[in-house]
Amino acid sequence: MLSDVFYLSLGSLELQAERTIDSSLNTRPIAIISSTGATGTIVILSTEAEREGLCEGMKVSLAKRKTNRVQFLPYNHSLYQRVNNYVYQTISRFTPVIEPSGMSGFYMDMKGLITPKRNIKDIGFSVLEQIDSRVSLFSTVGISINKLISRIITDVVPENIHEVLPGTEHHFLAPLDYSVLPTARKKSVYRILHFLLIDKVLHIQSLSKRVEEFEVLFGSYARSLIDESQGRDTSLVKPLKLREHLLEQRILAEDTNDDDVLVATVQDLAEKIAFQLRERGQTAKKVKLEIHYVDGYSSSRFGELYSFDDISVTRECKKLFIQSNNRRVAVRSVLLDASQFRPYVEQKNLFFSSEDRDVKISMAIEMVRRKYGLNSIKTANVFHSLESS
Repeated sequence: MLSDVFYLSLGSLELQAERTIDSSLNTRPIAIISSTGATGTIVILSTEAEREGLCEGMKVSLAKRKTNRVQFLPYNHSLYQRVNNYVYQTISRFTPVIEPSGMSGFYMDMKGLITPKRNIKDIGFSVLEQIDSRVSLFSTVGISINKLISRIITDVVPENIHEVLPGTEHHFLAPLDYSVLPTARKKSVYRILHFLLIDKVLHIQSLSKRVEEFEVLFGSYARSLIDESQGRDTSLVKPLKLREHLLEQRILAEDTNDDDVLVATVQDLAEKIAFQLRERGQTAKKVKLEIHYVDGYSSSRFGELYSFDDISVTRECKKLFIQSNNRRVAVRSVLLDASQFRPYVEQKNLFFSSEDRDVKISMAIEMVRRKYGLNSIKTANVFHSLESS
């Protein structure tokens, strides 16, 4: 069995993007914040900012009282997304099977691309060189037989590129802190591990040999914890178009409960989901709209997308927003999550229906967006509300 799964980590793409466009930030403490208002929070921060006593989730008002040496920057989603897309295009030269992982990571399936003349690490170095020369970003690569180990490598190994050979996964994990395992970070599992004074993966590996007692302790999480502690992961690298969820989120430039701004935000996100559904030729049996408020509370509602035109998707998402936004507290972010996809079947009608019209309008708008970019054309309410916010 060959090591054929890469995990490419860009560390913090957001920080690197800001420092690439403004070199004066290279040595300055930086904190990227959700909004410029006093109720905004720190989303990402540099190590220099951490030394100033700041941490993620801290209120901007408190952070500014603690230090005046940190540069506070608003979260520039459009910039970070453009850089992310450019990295994706760069690594697509090496393999067509790429799964994005957040803003700063990519899984790459390299099956069939490794030959006796092409060493796996040589390919990894080529990936790093291309990103450095084309995007000017620092990156690291973890190489193994599965996604779990490749991801952990980039979190714990300081080298630019490192490979864990097949069959040695449990040895690699044994001396590491148990927090590297995704299941171990779940609240109920963490409490048990903490109570048992367990701090290394090795201890979990030893404990899991007594399967019955282990299952009593960890219940439904026992099997996944055993597999992860041994370095087993059967999940596939899923290309962008084959992911099980389509996610679109907007962190508002300023916390607000202005209905015009919020509805325009929902419409903008809904049109992006509709655009992706048309590319897949699918509709979604399940769509979730989730609202996050400034006080930490959230509210969500579920619906279904029967068609993939902009008007139908927007109508359903606006309905979910009205149902879920039942508080007067300012909103910080809005998220749309579409899942449970099924093929879109077009029903031919002898007469021209409103659904036919909506799909044709969406297709016409899509032609413009494909040529000039997703944000090149917007409805008037979205343009005015979001540009002014």
